[in-house]
Amino acid sequence: MIMTPFKDLDPILHSQLRLAVISLLMSAESADFTFIQKQTGATAGNLSIQITKLKEAGYIDVIKKFSNNYPQTLCRITPLGKKKFAEYVNALKDYLEPDQPDQY
Repeated sequence: MIMTPFKDLDPILHSQLRLAVISLLMSAESADFTFIQKQTGATAGNLSIQITKLKEAGYIDVIKKFSNNYPQTLCRITPLGKKKFAEYVNALKDYLEPDQPDQY
């Protein structure tokens, strides 16, 4: 049996909080900052930093607007973010089942 080398894990997604944010956005497409913060249990400052990193990598779009005179930050996953998440999941599957074809 020939073992193929393991794929590198995306360092952007390999952070627990960034992975949680992308995972939420994979199912919701978009979510506001407060919802993401409640779901992840992250502090506002840490979440803000991680969202900025995801935005700079092109994995999410961040839309800032006002809703009922209150500022709202909306995060939306990009096509690149979806692609990178799928690649990350497939890389993890390769660690668990190295001889199976990509399924995600």
